[in-house]
Amino acid sequence: MIDDPMDRIAAALERMSPAPLAAPDFDAATAFVWHTDPDRLVPVAQVARIDLPLLVGVDRARDTLLANTRQFAAGLPANNALLWGARGMGKSSLVKAIHADVQASHEGLRIVELQREDLPSVGRLLNLLRGAPQRFILFCDDLSFGHDDAHYKSLKAVLDGGIEGRPDNVVLYATSNRRHLMPRDMIENERGSAINPSEAVEEKVSLSDRFGLWLGFHPCDQKQYLTMIRGYCDAYGVDIDDATLHAEAIEWQATRGARSGRVAWQYFVDLAGRKGVAVSGG
Repeated sequence: MIDDPMDRIAAALERMSPAPLAAPDFDAATAFVWHTDPDRLVPVAQVARIDLPLLVGVDRARDTLLANTRQFAAGLPANNALLWGARGMGKSSLVKAIHADVQASHEGLRIVELQREDLPSVGRLLNLLRGAPQRFILFCDDLSFGHDDAHYKSLKAVLDGGIEGRPDNVVLYATSNRRHLMPRDMIENERGSAINPSEAVEEKVSLSDRFGLWLGFHPCDQKQYLTMIRGYCDAYGVDIDDATLHAEAIEWQATRGARSGRVAWQYFVDLAGRKGVAVSGG
């Protein structure tokens, strides 16, 4: 029987607290998605991705990230990476394709997708991954921060690691349309309105400096755009002559008002559908 009021309170809190999260089965899949409320790692049976050879126009970023990932998978030092730049130019596709390519020769490599909204829970996620025999690419897609957004502070747990340090078996790959992870007009506004302009933005802007690799992605030209589509056609067995492909693809980009890897893939999906060819990935 519990007589002490403090003991009764402690017992009640213990009953209210969630049970410790069971150690995930990291052999269940090579890819996982982190969810909260409740915390859990959900295995992904089939990742939506494009094969690495089909990614055109990103040779430098591909080679750099591939070498970094191979080092990491082999247990060697590796950098966190920020893939930034133009929309639809294959930043996310490159991360997923490289994971598949390297995992084929390093079976212990895993990828875990973390949503930006779940960054405050990253400490709990790192505790699950720390000490596991596998090695983990923590993947945060479309990362950016707005005014008064404190989520960036949670990201430092991955980049700096705090007093415990970042687990040796975890590396962070993030994608963003913004090089400094925040809008340029916000940077200028804070610099112009703050009492100490340099300190007003230094903490947020310096966050991107904590990534060891900065890989830039830029809009493609028409030749690269058409090469991407031809590569998809050859890979999936879609038969179309160059003249027809060029005319249709250029008209497609004109209706979209943009030219990018994403637009190239969207045109190809439409073409494959019209030709009766099944397509997976993307």
